[in-house]
Amino acid sequence: MSDIKSNLEIIKEKIDIAAKKSGRTGSDITIIAVTKTIDVSRINELISYGINNIGENKAQELRDKYPQIDSSANCHFIGHLQSNKIKYIIDKVKLIHSVDSEQLAYKINEAAKKHDKIIDILLQVNIADDKNKFGLSYKDVEPLLCKLSHLTNIRVKGLMTIVPFDEEPENNRLYFRNIKQLAVDINKQNIDNISMEFLSMGMTNDYEIAIEEGSNMVRIGTGIFGARNYNK
Repeated sequence: MSDIKSNLEIIKEKIDIAAKKSGRTGSDITIIAVTKTIDVSRINELISYGINNIGENKAQELRDKYPQIDSSANCHFIGHLQSNKIKYIIDKVKLIHSVDSEQLAYKINEAAKKHDKIIDILLQVNIADDKNKFGLSYKDVEPLLCKLSHLTNIRVKGLMTIVPFDEEPENNRLYFRNIKQLAVDINKQNIDNISMEFLSMGMTNDYEIAIEEGSNMVRIGTGIFGARNYNK
């Protein structure tokens, strides 16, 4: 059995257990395979095992890999997106997880309009106020949603967060819980064109805790592919 397949089976078992703790099943959780620096052959191998959602962090890398990636896959953009790189991904992605400013949202809307598309996005929330990470502050999310609700070519479908790395993932439980509560509070307002369908939170180190606290999208790279070789 390949390392990718065996790693995936372990992850699925852990997801099942974590999902049950939150009153759900493993099928309620979407695995976004983080494929930065990963060869297309290995990406396509993973897709053949039924993982058809892949996430890229860099716009040019997604652009370059896209023609060779199995067409059954959905591409997600999960990294920091610069306005001048939107053009590389706008016609390729199913979901942009990392919208972290009003300006970026408006630029995506403009680009989507040019392509006659409606793009689904998530707002990235810097729930830990980590100076080393991008994202909106907790208090800025709801005011921005009211502005974005009027845009015609994007739809806000939920929230994303990246919490600080911690050797003890339990220490980040409260951050995930707070994102879930924020989503609940937003849903109660019934803002036009805004839904909290997706909570993209949890990575290789902490996805089980994130799922227990309500995540339904986990972004896993190292857990699937092993440690990356950034010199490639």
